[in-house]
Amino acid sequence: MKNILTTLFIAVMIMVGTSVKAADPTKPNVIVIYLDDLGYGDLSAYGATEIETPNIDALANGGLKFTQGYATSSTCTPSRYGLLTGIYPWRNAKAKILPGSAPLIISTQQETLPKMLKRAGYQTAVIGKWHLGLGDGNVDWNGHITPGPNEVGFDEAYILAATQDRTPTVYIDNGYIDGLDPNDPIYVSYEKNFEGEPTGKDNPELTTMKWHHGHNNSIVNGIPRMGFMKGGEAARWSDVDIADHFLSKVKSYVKSHKDSPFFLYYALQQPHVPRTPHPRFVGKSGMGPRGDVIIEADWCIGEFMKTLEEEGVLENTLVVFSSDNGPVLNDGYYDDAVEKLGKHRPTGPFRGGKYSMFEAGTRVPFITYWKGRIKPGVSDAMVCQIDLLASLAKLVGVQAEVNDSKDMLAVLMGKRKKGRKNLVVEANGKTAYRKGNWAMIPAYKGSPMSWHSGVETAIAPEFQLYNLKEDVMQKNNLAESNPKMLNKLMAEFEAIRGTEYGGLK
Repeated sequence: MKNILTTLFIAVMIMVGTSVKAADPTKPNVIVIYLDDLGYGDLSAYGATEIETPNIDALANGGLKFTQGYATSSTCTPSRYGLLTGIYPWRNAKAKILPGSAPLIISTQQETLPKMLKRAGYQTAVIGKWHLGLGDGNVDWNGHITPGPNEVGFDEAYILAATQDRTPTVYIDNGYIDGLDPNDPIYVSYEKNFEGEPTGKDNPELTTMKWHHGHNNSIVNGIPRMGFMKGGEAARWSDVDIADHFLSKVKSYVKSHKDSPFFLYYALQQPHVPRTPHPRFVGKSGMGPRGDVIIEADWCIGEFMKTLEEEGVLENTLVVFSSDNGPVLNDGYYDDAVEKLGKHRPTGPFRGGKYSMFEAGTRVPFITYWKGRIKPGVSDAMVCQIDLLASLAKLVGVQAEVNDSKDMLAVLMGKRKKGRKNLVVEANGKTAYRKGNWAMIPAYKGSPMSWHSGVETAIAPEFQLYNLKEDVMQKNNLAESNPKMLNKLMAEFEAIRGTEYGGLK
């Protein structure tokens, strides 16, 4: 009898064991945490001494910190396009900084990161900033806004249409404005204002944040924006609560999808303008709102990582952390970002920033973290965000149309030290070339400084060539003294980019 009971017990345990879905290490959860305008030097893990970011540092110190991690572009929309499609954004003429009313620039027919992961059995979601366009050019903001994230591979989408400084200032939940009162319809325009609506330009007395350049249209919550908007009062967001709102959404998402593989694109809005930290973070950095929202974002990431651990999914989750482009201080509002900078260097050791072809425009923080699977360390391998498509396809074992994306899975996992051989980076439609220690910038017409922001664009009428190993600040132009290398790099660049790259002839 005892032997029979023992046999029955073992049989039951086997049945129970097979009924529980075990974590599949070949299909880990994948999370991309993406910040907005965060510079290489904005994190203490990357050398900042005037600001502390302990939660992001924990990712860097517990995972693999890349010193040559790149966005494709030095502005937001193009980088996000590259991240999700694996295609250089300069191949798509529409991939430029978009107004809030722009149509969707990702074709519903093309390959995307979420589509690829859906084929591998993943549930997919985007929560946070979108800025890749919505609709087909004639959006009904009061109805179903389509096509959008759902039509390019995301099962769930809770987003800002564009950016915090652009209308419409509402959340969009799977194609519908969240909280919209049908008796108070919303109207959006980037061409002309609606009759009787105040603007930052005409009614500065109604603003609590003063515009410096470009941001002088509709006023929402005392902040003048880009673009015009009318109605939709109940659906308008509270700026100081955006970070908490998105944090609540990503935490809820993890809790409700933890039992099967998921892909989450968590796109925070910080430290993009307008910088509106929650009151509990105001003054914490000593550097004004820009520093405060970086601390706020770091806290959000810490709280999110706690949720992964509490829900038991941390050890089966690959986290990729990065930023869409380099930093900018004055980007449209008077907010003390310049005046209170002190000794802090958002660009780190590099030259340029947002809008620039110099290194600080596209070289950004880039971290991969997978507890127990990625050995902590530092990698000098060159990697780019467009490589996530091919690399993650390799991880989950599915075929993908990779185009410009390269399989860097072994590099991202710390198993291989050599990364990309070359990279074409972009700033406002102009492109430059990186290979090994070399940076080559073609000759272009245009302004050497970005519009009002005080960032060097790297535009010049002469070719530029820099040895980054010896001259990380790109001060010593070697184009004339090393024509052999310049010609070699230019030939390679044109083979990828084509001869019609927009440079001087």
